[in-house]
Amino acid sequence: MQPATPNRIPSSYSTRNLGLPRTVPLRRSRFWIVCLFFIFWLCAISFRLFWLQILHHHDYSDRAEKQQQRTFEVAPRRGVLYDRNLRELAMTVQVDSIYAVPTEIDNKKAAASTLAAIVHTDPQDAATSEDQIAARLAKNNGFGWIARRVTPDVSEKIKALNLKGIYFQKEFQRSYPNTETAAQVLGYVGIDDTGLGGIEQKFEPQLHGVPGRMYTAMDARRHILGSTESEPQPGQSLVLTVDEQVQFMAERALDNVMARTHADNGTVVIQDVHTGQILALAIRPTFDPNQFRRTTPALLRDHAVSDVYEPGSTFKLVAYSAAMDAGVAKPDDMVDCQGGLITIAGRTIHDNQGEHPGVIPVHKALEISSDVGAIKMALKVGQDKYSEYVRAFGFGSRSGVELPGETRGLLRPVSKWGPSSIGSIAMGQEIAVTPIQLVSMVSTIANGGIYLPPHILMSAPQSGSQSAAQLQPSPFKAGGQLPNPLPTGAHRVISTMAAAQMRQMMEGVVLYGTGKDAQLNGYSAGGKTGTAQKIDPATHKYSKTMHVASFAGIAPVNNPVIAVAIVMDNPKAGGSYYGAAVSAPVFQEVAQQVLEYLRVPHDEPLRAQKTPPASGKSVAEDDHGDSADVNALYAAINDLPSDDPLRQQPAQQAIAPATTPAQPPAASSAPAQNPATTVSTTPSSAATQPPQSSASVVIPTANTLKVPSLVGLSMRQVIVAVDNAGLEVQVVGSGTVREQAPAAGTMVPPGTRIVVHCSR
Repeated sequence: MQPATPNRIPSSYSTRNLGLPRTVPLRRSRFWIVCLFFIFWLCAISFRLFWLQILHHHDYSDRAEKQQQRTFEVAPRRGVLYDRNLRELAMTVQVDSIYAVPTEIDNKKAAASTLAAIVHTDPQDAATSEDQIAARLAKNNGFGWIARRVTPDVSEKIKALNLKGIYFQKEFQRSYPNTETAAQVLGYVGIDDTGLGGIEQKFEPQLHGVPGRMYTAMDARRHILGSTESEPQPGQSLVLTVDEQVQFMAERALDNVMARTHADNGTVVIQDVHTGQILALAIRPTFDPNQFRRTTPALLRDHAVSDVYEPGSTFKLVAYSAAMDAGVAKPDDMVDCQGGLITIAGRTIHDNQGEHPGVIPVHKALEISSDVGAIKMALKVGQDKYSEYVRAFGFGSRSGVELPGETRGLLRPVSKWGPSSIGSIAMGQEIAVTPIQLVSMVSTIANGGIYLPPHILMSAPQSGSQSAAQLQPSPFKAGGQLPNPLPTGAHRVISTMAAAQMRQMMEGVVLYGTGKDAQLNGYSAGGKTGTAQKIDPATHKYSKTMHVASFAGIAPVNNPVIAVAIVMDNPKAGGSYYGAAVSAPVFQEVAQQVLEYLRVPHDEPLRAQKTPPASGKSVAEDDHGDSADVNALYAAINDLPSDDPLRQQPAQQAIAPATTPAQPPAASSAPAQNPATTVSTTPSSAATQPPQSSASVVIPTANTLKVPSLVGLSMRQVIVAVDNAGLEVQVVGSGTVREQAPAAGTMVPPGTRIVVHCSR
């Protein structure tokens, strides 16, 4: 039996007829599914690449650069400040600064505590405290400063710890090798190497230079692979007109007078009369630019250019100069000082207490500092013309000295002057000036009548940096001539003849008048003292206890070399507040030393140095009041409150050397709007009759002293007698004692001030 043959489907039959699925279309669908997947994947990759490489390319490049390299700004070396002899006044040194990469530090709190214990050396520096360091580390960014410009000792201690994430960067630090010398002139720089104050601020763009950049490549472990650097461009070096030695002499003299008088502040300016260059500008109190964190705004203030004050009697030089130049007066002409009293537009102005000059020579009126004499000089010139002279001397406008914060002073246009303004301005009221303007005024008289703008920079900054080898020293040379041609801003103010006449009269002030304490040894000198009342901020009137004592002088007289201005604000101790007693001795001290240092030839015979006696008199120059009644003056002086600064004056006071008998200066005025500062000039019987004991204050006899007889004695005999008696003396006038108060034999308490009226 044959096996059954299986049923076969003929090839001609279609699978469709049999109801079976087709295999070829199924394979195609799979193929297209795979293709679509790859196409989608390719689009996604392309879009992602487009997103990364096109749209956000810069963002990711920056992120990669930050991770792979570090960029540092390389500070340029700041320009050096030299004195005129190329001695370094401000220089730049390299020190370490410490920074951290917070992402590399595991225990940030412990690291902050460790670092602060070493770098926080200044309690006033909050930036290096533990809290501040911890706050910067907690930010978790790639960079944070720990301490900037640390000392080598601090740097070595941090390096010895070998802390992870702590790095060092060399930075420049400003250094002032002479510490406080010329601090207000130089200024200082902040933590970001930006100039603050003085020359550092004024010429910040030139001194700072152009910073460079350093690019450092790093691997994933923060190891440095290499670096590239763009070199910074150093700042320009500047040469000042200041002489370091002259500056030191001025500051030392200023320190001495500040210690003696306890003034609020003091300023000394020394100028070369033939160039206008400032040889020294000293200000006290001062600061150390190396310790700028401890500096206060008050210490930064440059009183020589930023502060104004009523110049008082030093300004009388302008009135006399104008009269000499206008030809309305000569030194030997006679002027009627009207007994020390003049009335202008209903305002009565008095000369100094006890001074009643009549018809005297013009030079004598300046010597005794007569207000009436100065006012008459201005009246002869005329209001409009006198105003032109005032402005020609540089008052009422900025001098252009290369220091920030300069003020133009206070000077109203002549159209706004009151009826009595010409009298007030002639004696130094109703006008406010700066010490720089004052010294420029006397320099103008000294050099023959040419106003030269003051300068403290030797020359204008040049383009590009200069090395010390390229700079040239400019040592001061005595006997210089005026520049030819004259610099910009220079102009003639008074004639050569008028300037010569003024120098002779200024010499008379020092030899015979109020400025005797300014006399030099071996050099002739001329100048003018001044004492001005300050305005009391509480009452807006002239204060009885606050004054500005000043002196402006030149030396030598015949061939002037330097001009010096000394301004002492509110001296409170030392026996006197007058310019003759406070500022004139400063001129004597500093001018003597400076002229010797500059090797200026002597024009006067040298005198043997003598030690002045321990006791002395109180010089009463530019007092505010006037009376020949010594009893009234005695009562006024001794009736002050016990805490008044004028009562707190020691019996031992400095006096002039024995070779030049002391003569009290005299002159000033009392403003009409402040009657309390004047004493009536109505004739009193006490002026012609001997003072009676009834005029004295009756006090118990216990612990009292007997007033000696002083009438008929010379000034020196008076000083010795009063000092031996344990009393003090107030001198009015000059010459021999004619009257005294209280009378001889009166019993008074120790320290009572005896008033004597002298005349020749």
